[in-house]
Amino acid sequence: MAPYSLLVTRLQKALGVRQYHVASVLCQRAKVAMSHFEPNEYIHYDLLEKNINIVRKRLNRPLTLSEKIVYGHLDDPASQEIERGKSYLRLRPDRVAMQDATAQMAMLQFISSGLSKVAVPSTIHCDHLIEAQVGGEKDLRRAKDINQEVYNFLATAGAKYGVGFWKPGSGIIHQIILENYAYPGVLLIGTDSHTPNGGGLGGICIGVGGADAVDVMAGIPWELKCPKVIGVKLTGSLSGWSSPKDVILKVAGILTVKGGTGAIVEYHGPGVDSISCTGMATICNMGAEIGATTSVFPYNHRMKKYLSKTGREDIANLADEFKDHLVPDPGCHYDQLIEINLSELKPHINGPFTPDLAHPVAEVGKVAEKEGWPLDIRVGLIGSCTNSSYEDMGRSAAVAKQALAHGLKCKSQFTITPGSEQIRATIERDGRTSRRGRRTQSSPPTTGTSRAATTQTPRPMPLSRPQRLSQPWPLREPSSSTQRPTT
Repeated sequence: MAPYSLLVTRLQKALGVRQYHVASVLCQRAKVAMSHFEPNEYIHYDLLEKNINIVRKRLNRPLTLSEKIVYGHLDDPASQEIERGKSYLRLRPDRVAMQDATAQMAMLQFISSGLSKVAVPSTIHCDHLIEAQVGGEKDLRRAKDINQEVYNFLATAGAKYGVGFWKPGSGIIHQIILENYAYPGVLLIGTDSHTPNGGGLGGICIGVGGADAVDVMAGIPWELKCPKVIGVKLTGSLSGWSSPKDVILKVAGILTVKGGTGAIVEYHGPGVDSISCTGMATICNMGAEIGATTSVFPYNHRMKKYLSKTGREDIANLADEFKDHLVPDPGCHYDQLIEINLSELKPHINGPFTPDLAHPVAEVGKVAEKEGWPLDIRVGLIGSCTNSSYEDMGRSAAVAKQALAHGLKCKSQFTITPGSEQIRATIERDGRTSRRGRRTQSSPPTTGTSRAATTQTPRPMPLSRPQRLSQPWPLREPSSSTQRPTT
């Protein structure tokens, strides 16, 4: 389908100015909401397209995807100075996300502004103050008891100022954003370093401090030093035991923990199509470990499928119409280019001590013995914001099934933390939770996982939705009547 601006031009020429107004009204696109929870907040691809065209005309060169999204959100695209690595950009992000540990001060500062409502869609996610120690139900109850005043404040402040509130146990902030709020072309800032997770859906999602979040919620342009762009061209396809995590582990070994500083890492190439949407999100998430401003993938059929499966087919259809603006231009320039053949990529383990110490799994034993590293695995975690998607849980269940078939038993304790209530309910629906062993602990969605302790089987928690409350947050067990997901 031709871009909307092109259709308008054709109508003007064909019908003339007098009849154009009526025709333009007829061909207006239906408005598409950013999320199901904010029906009156719309995606503005038309403005993105307009700004991109202004900047492209000024720079007179092909643009990377990162540039399209970032420059497409400029406060003043016509006169803003643009020079990678030097100029400071004034941007208008689409939305803000905050986790409970950083949202407290941010909301206090926003309250002091005297404004009655946030200027852009914003959400609070209660996940960082939950610690996995004993088991799901007890850990969640403990977090509610310890942090009662915090949750009450965040819930009531959110209700008063129009900020969505995701209660404790709803899910990890990054998974909730991916399932409900991220979309191709979005510019989102979040008060957590792993906010780039949203790049798996083709958005520019950047971790910031609470003060930056307050500025955006107050309607003030956000300032960012114009990032350089590192291109990672992926060829071949993932196969065997290689996973999306091995891609970023390989990149970390190449760039080191500081190699991405001041830059956006932009993945492209034919190999991208062999990676799932949640896999792309994981790669972007872990880009924080190389110091990258953020990471992003181009819009493709994987993202379209994920949007449809999470109930956002209308967004997928709209993205299809604007897809030329959601991928890099042919011939665009990268400040640095890395090429990785996924068909030759081996499973990696990075560490210890630093995330850029990369070794193929087959070599880890010899290296560990030579360096005198501990060889016994005592505690494991299947979860956190980088390893808690449905795909991750499925891989883990498959390994457990094979181990049981060969009579193997788990020799170390490990904790399972699904990324969200939707993930937990879905893996339960599909029978992925029936292989848990004696030394396995299931915990609520959290990024605050600590040591594993005794076995505890939690009562399944219902799905959660953001709440806008007119009274203090009720610290009681959630109702069991909430409908389970069907995706």
